[in-house]
Amino acid sequence: MSLDIIPLPRRDRMAILARSNGGRLRDLWSTLGLDPAYKSVRGPESGLVMLRGRVGGTGEAFNVGEATITRASIKLEDGSIGHAMALGRDVEKARLSAVIDALCQDTAMAARIDAALIAPIKSELDAADEERRQETAATRVDFFTMVRGEDQ
Repeated sequence: MSLDIIPLPRRDRMAILARSNGGRLRDLWSTLGLDPAYKSVRGPESGLVMLRGRVGGTGEAFNVGEATITRASIKLEDGSIGHAMALGRDVEKARLSAVIDALCQDTAMAARIDAALIAPIKSELDAADEERRQETAATRVDFFTMVRGEDQ
């Protein structure tokens, strides 16, 4: 592994982990061979968050509904603390994401995890997003107005 790999910002890494499939995340994690000792600080615990929206992106905010989330916080033996939150009730995904967050506070470990775990998940998420965009574009309807002769 090259030392010139720059780890992702924490926010980007955690966004990818939150969107990832829990089973896929566990599969990639097992290939790393890491098993750090940690203790739970909080959770994992499930709860609800209120989803807010805006009409047209510029109007008054309103409550769209609620979503189930799971959050976890852990502490490694070296004192590093990791936090994670994800939609759904997958407690193992939340716990594992918190462990990854704590481990990635070390730059060398972050580069290793980003290369072996985050990069493949990101490419899979990007491919799924592109497929969804293409499916949506195939059903797009363009509306236009024709000018009638007497309106000129």
